[in-house]
Amino acid sequence: MIRDAELDLLLNDLLELYGYDFAEYARASLKRRINRLVSIDRFPSFAEFRYRLRNDASYFPRFVEEVTVNVTEMFRDPAFFKVLRNEVLKVLATYPLIRIWHAGCATGEEVYSMAILLKEANLLHKSLLYATDLNPDALERARKGIYPLANMKLHSENYLNSGGTEDFSRYYTARYDWATFDKELSSKMIFATHNLVSDRSFNEFQLILCRNVMIYFDKPLQDRVLQLFEQSLEPLGFLCLGSKENLRFSSVAQHFTVWGKEKIWRKTGS
Repeated sequence: MIRDAELDLLLNDLLELYGYDFAEYARASLKRRINRLVSIDRFPSFAEFRYRLRNDASYFPRFVEEVTVNVTEMFRDPAFFKVLRNEVLKVLATYPLIRIWHAGCATGEEVYSMAILLKEANLLHKSLLYATDLNPDALERARKGIYPLANMKLHSENYLNSGGTEDFSRYYTARYDWATFDKELSSKMIFATHNLVSDRSFNEFQLILCRNVMIYFDKPLQDRVLQLFEQSLEPLGFLCLGSKENLRFSSVAQHFTVWGKEKIWRKTGS
């Protein structure tokens, strides 16, 4: 099991060599995932694991892949997507150009879900979806829009429970064991690596989604990320968090009002 002092050494290495700052991730969760990686890749000691990370740059993407969390699904939490469909998009429809940021998009299922909502609301043509993540491999999978066909049953059920009325299979082409989503959906997506820990705002948005990402951050980092989102939102823009996340006690809480029963807040106009 990795000790606290060893974790500190490793985090310093990652910042010094690769520019990735994991220092304010929740330590218990980070240690658990690193221990799992050490076990899976059969390192006999922490020293050999650290040596590999320091001296083999090709191993670093493997580390990022395993340590960052990429568990997601399409239309996850259907009640949340129903509110987006029936309420939030009606507000966004009043804008000449809709800019949406999916922060920590993982392998992109949520981004494609949003694109489907926009298409069904006849808003996709005037929308831009910015999908960012720390993990370049996850981003590449999102960019391709190819997912296991076995997952489509769950995705279709989520879609219907979110208020969808179409045949979900119209949005993808099945080939062997894979489903490839229509290029029309991805034509409005911009994929880029972005580190919520260290990178700054890069645009102004009407809607930001960062769901089930900050639960892996400690409180000071959560607060900094929420400040980043507040700076990146237009007045009256929407911020969506995960079911276990909240901004109630953050430094930006005064700039937002709750929107309905889901984890959606609207920035004040001032």
